[in-house]
Amino acid sequence: MDSPVKKTNPISWLIRYFKESHEELRKVSWPNRKTASRYSIIVIVLCVVIALFFGGMDWLLNKGMEWLIALTS
Repeated sequence: MDSPVKKTNPISWLIRYFKESHEELRKVSWPNRKTASRYSIIVIVLCVVIALFFGGMDWLLNKGMEWLIALTS
């Protein structure tokens, strides 16, 4: 009984993969420099805001735990 998986040459599979990837990348609508810069700045700012939020929450919860430990000691 033959397996349903088709056995192919790994080299030809890799070449076909890169050719198909290249064809797909030609179809992509790439943003211009101004749009890419704007989106990059938005992502960086959001990362900093989220890091500050979680850092603040960590600090606050740590202080709360220290308070509870001091309260029960």
